[in-house]
Amino acid sequence: MKIKELCADERPREKMFSKGAGAMSNAELLAILIGSGTKNQNVLEVANRLLATVEGDLSRIAAMDPSEVMAMDGIGRVRYTSIAAALELGKRCCLEARGIEKVPVCSPRTAYRLMIPVMKGLKHEEFWLILLNRANYVLRKEMVSRGGISSTVVDSKLIVKRALDTHATGVILVHNHPSGNPRPGREDLVQTKDIKKALGTFDISLVDHIIVCDDSLFSFADEEVYSAEDLP
Repeated sequence: MKIKELCADERPREKMFSKGAGAMSNAELLAILIGSGTKNQNVLEVANRLLATVEGDLSRIAAMDPSEVMAMDGIGRVRYTSIAAALELGKRCCLEARGIEKVPVCSPRTAYRLMIPVMKGLKHEEFWLILLNRANYVLRKEMVSRGGISSTVVDSKLIVKRALDTHATGVILVHNHPSGNPRPGREDLVQTKDIKKALGTFDISLVDHIIVCDDSLFSFADEEVYSAEDLP
């Protein structure tokens, strides 16, 4: 069935205008980004087919290889860029959300809740800073390095500079392990020691270094792995 054959309330664009984006399903929102269907499928069917490949998990679309998405019938290069841009904006919106920043970051679980929206499903490593004031409220969150599947290089001088620039008194390091194993390797241990020493030179505390996986985390401060059952 063609989109124009649907009643007005079932057409994605018309539904958004009449009921608002909050009333839309994931497929309907994707359909608006995709724009139009193919000869054999309308745009909603194309959107539903894309969602079916990831069992309805939007974060898995963000983690898919671009060539895999673009190869799907009805997507292509231009439509993929629209989807990728929208997902990235969603991540940045979560990152800039102020609600959680009104709560002091006093536990690994709080840091995990703060960062998992932008780190979930990543197939490469990213290294982030959570910069804190004396009361452990968030001053700023910033990615300082992006690497490959198994590692990322971080400059301790850059971390110190970021902390000084924001007048932070505490820093939480956060990076992910795409492998799914949150336990630190030798390089993680050495890196943490070096960064702690560099920050200490300026009387800035390394509050924690947290390694994040989708369903678990490791806290250097607690030296403990938290499983999915422990996480919010």
